[in-house]
Amino acid sequence: MKRQIITIDEKKCTGCGDCIPACPEGALQVIDGKARLISDLFCDGLGACVGHCPTGAMKIENREAQPYDEKRVMHESIAKAGPNVIAAHLRHLIDHGQEGYLRDALEYLEEQGIANPLEEVAEVAVEPEIKKEHAHPHHHAAGGGCPGSRMMDFSRNGNTGAAPLQQQSAPAGSALRQWPIQLHLVTPLAPYYQGSDLLLAADCTAFAVGDFHGSWMKGKSLAIACPKLDTNMEVYVEKLTAMIDMAKINTITVAIMEVPCCWGLVSIVSEALSKATRKVPVKKVVVGIQGGILSEEWI
Repeated sequence: MKRQIITIDEKKCTGCGDCIPACPEGALQVIDGKARLISDLFCDGLGACVGHCPTGAMKIENREAQPYDEKRVMHESIAKAGPNVIAAHLRHLIDHGQEGYLRDALEYLEEQGIANPLEEVAEVAVEPEIKKEHAHPHHHAAGGGCPGSRMMDFSRNGNTGAAPLQQQSAPAGSALRQWPIQLHLVTPLAPYYQGSDLLLAADCTAFAVGDFHGSWMKGKSLAIACPKLDTNMEVYVEKLTAMIDMAKINTITVAIMEVPCCWGLVSIVSEALSKATRKVPVKKVVVGIQGGILSEEWI
């Protein structure tokens, strides 16, 4: 399977940092005067950062993707870049709750006789207290990320969709629990996906179903996509696979329109399931163009 990854030409990079705010996943940092891809696991390959690079140092490389291997990433890119990049990468794994990958990274350092620059994670239990104490903010969570793709968990503020909006013009309550929601922008390991019931909805379904929030969204995490107009579908498969295996979502509800192009979303889910090691129940909901539910079945 082809995967798109950002590559950086260090000779051209001036370390200006213009690319950093354009990376919603926080996969880029300026370290030792150069832009670094500190975790290719969280690089979605969309190339938003490329257009912000004034020197042309960044490009998208399209290559056959192997299953993510933390020790390979450490060997091929992280370790050789020095202790500051190693430390940033370890913190990145802590921030995203990647206990398994963090163990692999520390095992690699020990095997290679490389000093661990973060002594506080030498014993890797990575309990919530450790994460809270040592985690550093992501670029998108601090002040520098794109406001349209900054990760927000509304459920922490008590917004479960049960309470109505206060405005008289909007009597129905919003069941939206998170931001962002577009599948290209979401982080598969965001806290609101952990152990959740995922609603994967075709873009048009929310406009066709009159009570979309009340009928389908309440109590669910959300991702939306359009299999006809969206590009780089390989990323969708990878993100859904990560949600299944690493975020350990409970179920997937795929809501599509009755039009033929929408069925591509079901195919994407099927491909992700075939690549995942876990199996989760999938419900397919077909919405008519006038808003009626034409079918609803577990597949």
